[in-house]
Amino acid sequence: MNRLVLALLLVMPSFASAEELPNVVIIFTDDQGYSDVGCFGAEGFETPHLDRMASEGMKFTDFYVAQAVCGASRAALLTGCYPNRIGMLGAPSSHSKYGIHENEMLIPELVKQKGYATAMYGKWHLGHRVASLPMQHGFDDYFGLPYSNDMWPHHPTAGDRFPDLPTIEKNDIVEYNSDQTQLTTWYTERAVQFIRENRRNPFFLYVAHSMPHVPLFVSKKHKGVSDQGMYGDVIAEIDWSVGRILATLKRCGIDEKTLVIFTSDNGPWLSYGNHAGSCRPLREGKGTTWEGGMREPCIMRWPGKIPAGTVCNELAATIDIFPTIAHLTGAQPSENEIDGKNIWSLMSGQPEAKSPHEAYYYYWGRHLQAVRSGDWKLHFPHGYRTLVAEGGKDGLPSAYKNEQTPLALFNLKDDIGESKNVLESHPDVVSHLQALADKMRAQIGDSAKKITGSELREPQWFD
Repeated sequence: MNRLVLALLLVMPSFASAEELPNVVIIFTDDQGYSDVGCFGAEGFETPHLDRMASEGMKFTDFYVAQAVCGASRAALLTGCYPNRIGMLGAPSSHSKYGIHENEMLIPELVKQKGYATAMYGKWHLGHRVASLPMQHGFDDYFGLPYSNDMWPHHPTAGDRFPDLPTIEKNDIVEYNSDQTQLTTWYTERAVQFIRENRRNPFFLYVAHSMPHVPLFVSKKHKGVSDQGMYGDVIAEIDWSVGRILATLKRCGIDEKTLVIFTSDNGPWLSYGNHAGSCRPLREGKGTTWEGGMREPCIMRWPGKIPAGTVCNELAATIDIFPTIAHLTGAQPSENEIDGKNIWSLMSGQPEAKSPHEAYYYYWGRHLQAVRSGDWKLHFPHGYRTLVAEGGKDGLPSAYKNEQTPLALFNLKDDIGESKNVLESHPDVVSHLQALADKMRAQIGDSAKKITGSELREPQWFD
């Protein structure tokens, strides 16, 4: 199928008339583990609003981010691309000299074609220079932090590596080293106000919580509410935030016109112990290409459109949100190649719907470390970090050590914890996955093979 035909199929609208244009709300948390939601098996705390959201919508069990690190993951969500394709890797800080390129189309720019109001509240992490900030990339309003909340002078192990942490409103710095106990509340109240003000217009709202990334902070109203201490309190406050947003949609009479998506940017930062989440029963966490690093809890809700109380076990990913919104709104993506696929057939619960991905690729930086197709996942030989001992305590991390995995094949349906290497029993599967990996290496590269890739784009570079 040529690209023109594919593009036309991609944007054939399901709800594209002016009266039917859906509102879209994306709630994106930071470092939240796979089992850090009640309906995904949380222990020690409850998430009643998220659980209700799942009972009224769809839970995705095999939902992935594009890399297990903050900045790269966010770039993928907003552009529909593997971050390697667009040069947005790692976690940009105050010292970084790059940001998202002006030629990349982000979700707010996509829906602007259809007259959407757009706003973002929370952590950006696609570059801190003014040219890279949200207001220059399709958002009408912005309030939040330009990067992670630990990139400040109070970091417990970084010494003087970070300067004062700015809080930004629109394009202006309004404060340094803000009271982080108020971040979740501030983001939520602004989100609620934006919904109220735009209830008669189609809108796109992106709420990117700074929590539960360390350092953990929680407001007085949620302090001490959990049996799991500070981490549980923080998750309870995020759950409260979700409840406030859902209640506002209902009060404004736009509940049935609004698609709400909840997920996180990568797995838990396990070295922080009791200040980190859990990814049971998955292996490892943030910073790795094991399932615990890249498989995330995901819930989608749209009354009357997404069937209530359903579960999707097909592979889907954050890169799929951009093309799916294009399909739902009839907006036209740019000519730039993207990697995501339209997953509306999964979201709408169409009978026998299957993942549109022939394969999904697990990169760490520019290194292709694994590939999944169907239930099969092949790890290529690579190093990874794992805890030396049990995680740290009360905001101080414990140490990691480096381990190596050989070429290893896992059946994720039978072995979700990636514990049994069945490589020797399935040579045909291994050959198939290796061939798929070679196709992607040719496009966006693999540092381990010293392959650059022929379809790479640059970020925006600054002096």
